[in-house]
Amino acid sequence: MRPTASSKSSRKKIVAIIPARMESSRFPGKPLCKICGHTMIEHVLRRVQRAKSLTDVVVATCNEEIVREVERVGGRAIMTSNAHVRCTDRIEEAADKIGGDIVVNVQGDEPFVTPEMIDAAVQPMLDEPALVCANLMAPITDREALEDPNEVKVVFDRKMNALYMSREPIPSLKKGGAFDHAWKQVCVIPFTMEFLHTFSRLAPTPLEIRESVDMMRAIEHGYPVRMVPCAVRGISVDTEADRQDAEAAMREDPLFQKLFGRASPGARQ
Repeated sequence: MRPTASSKSSRKKIVAIIPARMESSRFPGKPLCKICGHTMIEHVLRRVQRAKSLTDVVVATCNEEIVREVERVGGRAIMTSNAHVRCTDRIEEAADKIGGDIVVNVQGDEPFVTPEMIDAAVQPMLDEPALVCANLMAPITDREALEDPNEVKVVFDRKMNALYMSREPIPSLKKGGAFDHAWKQVCVIPFTMEFLHTFSRLAPTPLEIRESVDMMRAIEHGYPVRMVPCAVRGISVDTEADRQDAEAAMREDPLFQKLFGRASPGARQ
């Protein structure tokens, strides 16, 4: 029988770090925006805490109001520098403080993340110890999502390693027009601790800058990024319109109902 993430993870310290900050250019203060009566950071935290593969879950932030909210709901937060440009740098600082073998980057604007998504992302790295990084992806099923620059699209090789990531539509729909090869990045990204340190010290790369996609740095430097399919699409919250869409969808979400019971009235922070 194939070992599962939960059985294998007992040999490794696997920590999830949720980077969150108030200074989003498109949606300032979004970690504390309300979705069905609960802050977005609470949604993400409570969901990630249920993953069987994890040893620890922390929020990494440079904002005291986020720390207070995380502690209010019974979570753990670590204050980091406010000078970080990339979320991976914030994650690295927090990871250095708590230690670990595998560090899972879970973005704080993914309120529909599930415990199963975390476990699925970690599993290849437990099965193949030589892997240094993995990344979830979900299918794209409509042209609007394929053309949305907020969605990072990915194509991969026959070993499921990423070939390229772009905010532009890839692959082309001109021949056939089917969506059977259209996938988007989901920001659940496990790193080995060693590679997290390596990644933060790699020189920025031309395509990373052109595409505005952090993981292109690993790809351009020749490191394999194992893509892991998942069925859950969810809604990333980057704007107030996204928050409204998330609130409507959250009311019907089974895990939300399990965590919180009936939906509370929505309210903006």
